Amino acid sequence: MTQSNNVPLGIALMIATTIVFALQDGISRHLAGEYNVLMVVMIRYWFFAAFVIAIAGRKAGGVRAAARTTQPVVQILRGVLLASEICVMVLAFTMLGLIESHAVFTSYPLLVAALSGPILGEKVGWRRWSAIGVGFVGVLIILQPGATVFDPAALVPLMAALMFAVYGLMTRYAGRRDTTATSFFWTGTVGAVMMTAIGIWFWEPMSGPDWGWMATLCVTGALGHWLLIRCYEVAEASAVQPFAYFQLVFASTLGILVFGETIRANVAFGAALIVAAGLFTLWRERAKR
Repeated sequence: MTQSNNVPLGIALMIATTIVFALQDGISRHLAGEYNVLMVVMIRYWFFAAFVIAIAGRKAGGVRAAARTTQPVVQILRGVLLASEICVMVLAFTMLGLIESHAVFTSYPLLVAALSGPILGEKVGWRRWSAIGVGFVGVLIILQPGATVFDPAALVPLMAALMFAVYGLMTRYAGRRDTTATSFFWTGTVGAVMMTAIGIWFWEPMSGPDWGWMATLCVTGALGHWLLIRCYEVAEASAVQPFAYFQLVFASTLGILVFGETIRANVAFGAALIVAAGLFTLWRERAKR
């Protein structure tokens, strides 16, 4: 069966995805500011696991087919890494806010490009290495090491970006032998088991209104992943991926309007360099294909 390539619909779905994920990040920042990060992520994963199991149950072969893999260790490591990355990123929201956290996190496509050689054996040419270098100049401009007393908290979203990049490369590696449905199933279930084993020890009573925000967080998480799946079903990833950078715009807007954050000049300039370098690496990848 030939896969469709409806680029306008794919772009619309990607933009909708970034809006939903930005809302999710804003709610995560609010809840993690009031309650333990591990508990918040744990409850979010309960709903995520239920979502992936429900999706698997509707496919041919059901849950058993979705769970079938010849590389369980890789799939478990992927699930653990993503759950850990989410905890680190939500922690970054509480420490730095949405704007600066997302500005640094946008470097993850560059990290994917840089690590694809040593991890997957893919060839990275001098043009992409140059773009990676420009992107990391942007990261340094945001972090400003040496300009003032350096805040170690600024490294937290960079750590999250590195973890997410490795997760992406492991997903690409797993995709050589497993289907997307299988990787998606393991991502949700492994993360839920891991976060329950850890987060249950940090349970805190939650107020009624915050339970409403938690329910909204769970729904936006499932909706965001569904939109992303549909996006990649209807259009080529290389055509729609550049529009994922809109999440930085929407998250920054939330940070300003809801949380009273401000955009410092160095953050704006550094983020612009990172996005430009990321768009160039995506263009080069598409050109090579």
